[in-house]
Amino acid sequence: MKKTLIIITHPDINNSVINKKWLKELEKFPEKFHIHQLHKIYPNQEFDIAAEQKLVEEHDHIIFQFPYYWYYGPALLKKWFDEVLTHGWAYGSSSGFKFRGKKVALAISLGLKEEHLQRGTPLKFNIKDLTTPYEALFDWIKADYQPLFAYYGMTFEPSEEWIEKSVPLYLDFLDRFNSNNEDKNVS
Repeated sequence: MKKTLIIITHPDINNSVINKKWLKELEKFPEKFHIHQLHKIYPNQEFDIAAEQKLVEEHDHIIFQFPYYWYYGPALLKKWFDEVLTHGWAYGSSSGFKFRGKKVALAISLGLKEEHLQRGTPLKFNIKDLTTPYEALFDWIKADYQPLFAYYGMTFEPSEEWIEKSVPLYLDFLDRFNSNNEDKNVS
């Protein structure tokens, strides 16, 4: 089994609660996960585009892990999409669509409770609505976008028990994601 590339984008991982916990758990499985922290590797936010593209090419399944706030992910993730997913590499008639067939999914933490993100609530939208731009992006580059993992309520329930509860849920999500890849001989 090839490793799953987990691209972590968090502007302050050291003061994070959920994402830092997930990172520490992922680090226990170096045989399963290639962890790639954008803010750590690129503190000046200047990407090595060729290195980033090569890293993507070396992996068949990719998770984008980040906190979801202000209706999107961190600005550095958007910058990564803007700069790494170049015409002629990620899309375009002569690109070869380097993401083609790669399984991708989001793993996000949210401050809101899940029941707040439903149609008919004051926020008006559900998580599927709010992550549609990611789905559209991955469809454009011909990636195989999979259902996301979301852990809600950071603003409301930051207890140690609640944080610990997220770990097996996230690891189970990743195991299912990898199993689906193995079943299709994509890994």
